[in-house]
Amino acid sequence: MKQALHLKIGQQLTMTPQLQQAIRLLQLSTLDLQQEIQEALESNPMLDVSEDESPADGNAATEEPSPVTETATSQESSSSESEYDDTATAEDNWNDSIPEELSTDSSWDDTFQSSTPSIGKEDLDSFESNDSAEETLQDHLHWQLNLTPMSDLDRLIATNIIDGISPDGYLTISLEEIHEHFLAQKQVQFDEVELDEIEAVLHRIQQFDPAGVACRDLSECLCIQLKQLPVETPWKKEAIKVAESHIKLLGTHDYRQLMRKTRLREPQLQQVIQLIQTLNPKPGALISSSTAEYVIPDVIVTKQRGVWTVNLNPEVSPRLRINSGYAGLVKRADNSSDNTYLKNHLQEARWFIKSLQSRNETLLKVSNEIVKRQAGFLDHGEEGMKPMVLHDIAEAVEMHESTISRVTTQKFMHTPRGIFELKYFFSSHVSTATGGAASSTAIRALIKKMVAAENTAKPLSDNKIAQFLDEQGFKVARRTIAKYREAMGIPPSNERKRLV
Repeated sequence: MKQALHLKIGQQLTMTPQLQQAIRLLQLSTLDLQQEIQEALESNPMLDVSEDESPADGNAATEEPSPVTETATSQESSSSESEYDDTATAEDNWNDSIPEELSTDSSWDDTFQSSTPSIGKEDLDSFESNDSAEETLQDHLHWQLNLTPMSDLDRLIATNIIDGISPDGYLTISLEEIHEHFLAQKQVQFDEVELDEIEAVLHRIQQFDPAGVACRDLSECLCIQLKQLPVETPWKKEAIKVAESHIKLLGTHDYRQLMRKTRLREPQLQQVIQLIQTLNPKPGALISSSTAEYVIPDVIVTKQRGVWTVNLNPEVSPRLRINSGYAGLVKRADNSSDNTYLKNHLQEARWFIKSLQSRNETLLKVSNEIVKRQAGFLDHGEEGMKPMVLHDIAEAVEMHESTISRVTTQKFMHTPRGIFELKYFFSSHVSTATGGAASSTAIRALIKKMVAAENTAKPLSDNKIAQFLDEQGFKVARRTIAKYREAMGIPPSNERKRLV
């Protein structure tokens, strides 16, 4: 093989550091972007937050002190001396006011005025609000365990049971596993632990608050709550029988079989079901409170003079600028290490500000195009949603689909109908009888509307819903209806059936 030299001309896209930074900022969420800006402000002295500053504040450090300033200073010193004299006089008067002897039945408030500030109800409320520690279900159960008289061994068993309870209140480990755990310790005091003793301790924990805690399944959870109701509660006995033996029939809404098994008539069974519906299937949720997650919208959509307008949320990120004080220290012909340090940070600050501007411009451009195409949703709701994919927006704004995907991921839009992720406005299409296309989101909205208005005694089947949609001009298969229904968490027709 002979070696030779050849010249070849070609074009190649190179990912410069500036482009990489712009792409990375583009795909960040609002919270991640705020953290990135904060880190940049802390690491780069050339970056500063743009704020309105008065000229007097900036020139005060460079101007020489004027006679007026000196006069003011002398006046301040004289006033401080007079304040010191007043304070000394007040202290002397206070010392003179102290009596040498006090009567035995006198109190401090009778002779002196207390200077301790009083704490009002608002202060106590602020103290309570500052307490960010949240009580878990295990903490609540351990607190009740400490108040319950038990032997040391039973208390140890109860501790193991409580540790195996999920946040919903259900016992996630079996009693056999707890028994094997004690036997594996190979200690004399644990060899005498029997399975019946562990179950007895479990029954004591099941009497703790909240009612139904430490249950092993839904049937036991409902029975525990029913047994704790007052004796005179109507239909209590029948409800316990249904929860113990016929919970599966109740779950599948097989009311005919349920009435035959329990020998109850329809009005009586309806009263029993209403009593069971007052119970809590997840008792631990009453104690275990999850931390609320807040969404900060990136863009805000409002209607002005009949036209939908899009604006960036000014609270998302602060306005950055170059620090003129540090930038003025940069010298062009100086190659010292300090000057090189300032030059590098100045260039990085300019790149960062430019990348933020590019991110905002791209986000605003994409949001405007989405609002333009989905004006029907903003006016009429989900039923007015139009089919739209990433390619449609990419072609309209002349960008790549990957860029549109980065812009719409974890970015939120505030509209009069609520806050939605930009991804929400994209959906597949469903053919119509006229040859057009409808959004799958609009089809889901129609299905939800039909189910909400159906007769609960005879709920609509998937075939019936498909027929109704076909009458309205939407060609949707039964399996597609089932897929949309499951995605919205709507059970099938046999499980939606209710007693009249």
